[in-house]
Amino acid sequence: MEEKVLIIDFGSQYTQLIARRIRELFIYCEIYPYNSKSINFNSFKAIILSGSPFSVRSEDALHFDLSKIKGIKPLLGVCYGAQYIAHFSGGKVIPSNKREYGRANLTSIDHQDLLFKNIPINSQVWMSHSDTIESLPNNAKCISSTKDVKNAAYSIKDEMVYAIQFHPEVYHTKNGKEILKNFLVNISKLKQDWTPDSFSNKSILEIKNKVGNEKVILGLSGGVDSTVSAILLHKAIGENLHCIFVNNGLLRKNEFSDVLNQYKGMGLNVKGVDASNYFINLLKGVADPEQKRKIIGKAFIDVFDKESKLMNGAKWLAQGTIYPDVIESISVKGPSATIKSHHNVGGLPDFMKLSVIEPLKMLFKDEVRRVGAALNIDKNLLKRHPFPGPGLAIRILGDITQEKVEILQEVDSIFINGLKDNNLYDKVWQAGAILLSVKSVGVMGDERTYEECVALRAVESTDGMTADWVNLPYEFLQNISNKIINNVKGVNRVVYDISSKPPATIEWE
Repeated sequence: MEEKVLIIDFGSQYTQLIARRIRELFIYCEIYPYNSKSINFNSFKAIILSGSPFSVRSEDALHFDLSKIKGIKPLLGVCYGAQYIAHFSGGKVIPSNKREYGRANLTSIDHQDLLFKNIPINSQVWMSHSDTIESLPNNAKCISSTKDVKNAAYSIKDEMVYAIQFHPEVYHTKNGKEILKNFLVNISKLKQDWTPDSFSNKSILEIKNKVGNEKVILGLSGGVDSTVSAILLHKAIGENLHCIFVNNGLLRKNEFSDVLNQYKGMGLNVKGVDASNYFINLLKGVADPEQKRKIIGKAFIDVFDKESKLMNGAKWLAQGTIYPDVIESISVKGPSATIKSHHNVGGLPDFMKLSVIEPLKMLFKDEVRRVGAALNIDKNLLKRHPFPGPGLAIRILGDITQEKVEILQEVDSIFINGLKDNNLYDKVWQAGAILLSVKSVGVMGDERTYEECVALRAVESTDGMTADWVNLPYEFLQNISNKIINNVKGVNRVVYDISSKPPATIEWE
């Protein structure tokens, strides 16, 4: 049995945060939808049931077979998970007659229970539910209460079951991480040994065993994910790795040549393929963002299929897929339902004779950077902002034209270089410009103009699952706006996006 945790997702907006907190404890975990048929329960040492927007009492409640795990593995129910265990184990869940949202304090704690070891009385927690547990299963014991919630936490010790009606994963639960540690380390006896070095060593060995002496093609983008993937693969299989960097015509200004130069001296076998005209022609007249993604994804596959045939014996296609891509591509009923499709997630069409290998698909972005640091990859490269796989196609609202691409490239270049010149780049997790689908009236000289409007976007985050807008200095924004309008022909208005994720996404499409 491996040292890892299973999180069953019932559609909570906070499920990914549970995973983040567990990973911060140097313990490995994986998220599976509640209705997944592919879970190997024997490979996990502990299991957590997430929250949910649904009620355990309703007809559309999300059901999970507790008999597979209850009394067999250490089990922690969070919010909906706690109510689900109670409701289907002989307890009673009813609609709450008091508001149970937001901050609360644990007014009583059973410190004899390991779940609350070293947790102080009156510790602040975060509630977010409309139901409450009125009565517990016969063999359960209340181990914590708040002023308004009698059964804030309970345990069924002879079944290794623990349950809490609050969310330990959110920032507002002050000792949430310690509660998770108590469950995982003190109760479930998991080792805190999942580190960047251990991941790298294990991944290199797994790649060697999986690939052997066969050739692998990797699509490089110049970003952190594909670069770390490349170095891991290179350490595992050496010259059998063949990297391809495709110019899809939707990259940043001068990025094709800059990226190729970046990889010189890193020991990687890299080939540049300029397919910009091919991609732009395919996108003519296409405005729907999902259709853009699908066209670009198929075009990438076509390019790689063509290139793979030029490399005799290529058997694998490597991708820099990371965990947020995987999570956002799995449909779970509820708020964590599919947000967007990812062209680099999943299998390949039957006509391609390549198998997919994704060395980073279980890592969050900040974890990828830590692995890259453990592999001694240049810090400047690891600090590079994320850039969407479809490139500027999803930052141009509406249809794509070469003229629009060139306008946005110039705007983006001024914004990104401005951040770097003002020592703001490293304080921002991701930044970019969006070409809006509206034109606006302006005045230049003594003449009326009717030209493009662009939005600037800069967010702070750790992994892209949640993000907040960056409060860039007004003087900086003023200077960048003036520079864009004065230097980019066709733009007469600049706005700054001050929305957070959620409810907005980082990209506009």
